[in-house]
Amino acid sequence: MTVPLQSGASFVAELLTRGGVPGEFAGAAGATITFVVAFLALYFVGRLTVSPLVNRVLNARGLDAHARKPLIKITRILIVFVAIAVAFGLAGFGNFLQSLATVAAAATLAIGFAMQEVIRNFVAGIFIFTDRPFRIGDWIEWDDQSGVVEDISLRVTRVRTFDNELLTVPNSNLTDGVIKNPVAKDQLRLKFLFGIGYDDDIDEATEIIVEEAEAHEEILDDPAPSVRLVELGDSSVGLQSRIWIDNPSRGDFVKTRAEYVKAVKERFDAEDINMPYPNRTIGGDLELANVEGVAEPATDD
Repeated sequence: MTVPLQSGASFVAELLTRGGVPGEFAGAAGATITFVVAFLALYFVGRLTVSPLVNRVLNARGLDAHARKPLIKITRILIVFVAIAVAFGLAGFGNFLQSLATVAAAATLAIGFAMQEVIRNFVAGIFIFTDRPFRIGDWIEWDDQSGVVEDISLRVTRVRTFDNELLTVPNSNLTDGVIKNPVAKDQLRLKFLFGIGYDDDIDEATEIIVEEAEAHEEILDDPAPSVRLVELGDSSVGLQSRIWIDNPSRGDFVKTRAEYVKAVKERFDAEDINMPYPNRTIGGDLELANVEGVAEPATDD
């Protein structure tokens, strides 16, 4: 004999009826009990399995602990939603769930129009977490602004400028344009243009620039420092130095470059190599006309 399959609510209602509960109450009670039991079971199973799995995946991608928190919260919200949806179905509340979905869709559409910018920044925040163009502590530059990232949330990123100002930047501003992250890699190349006089020895100046780079303990030997003649200016010959530093930060980069440029300047002075500055000679005559009556010679009274 074939036994027809019963929904969870019908099965519980039948058990309650056999236990002496009146039929008019058994159906409602069975549906409620089924919903509560199914929701709790699915919720705890999701918290014990899905949440740890998502956390491990985020850890494997190398996301910071602060960046993982909002994504874990979203995962838990989704677990609750799925648990409610499945529990409604098992309890036989399909029509109610469909109505709820219709209302939720309408509300989502209305909220979407009212909060377009917020949603845009939220989506941009998710891209920042997944693509990782920068991390907390990185020095970044964008739209003529620069600073160190102090905090990343799903809506805004907080950046501390080098004037110690705190900027709260909408995430969409950082994903719609170009972001420069000088410290994204382990090494940073620095460039500086030294100008020498046309009468100075280019080879000697090049040798001094390289020697001072090799003598600085913060400048790497591999990749090796290099010098290229890149400019023949009005008053100077431009020699561009290219050096590399390790584990860069803006503070280290500014300090290292300043020390290096100072050392080269002192060597140039010691070796009598000129670092000319631009100058202009203005020539010509100045003629004044129709000045009679405007200026008269002074007479002694």
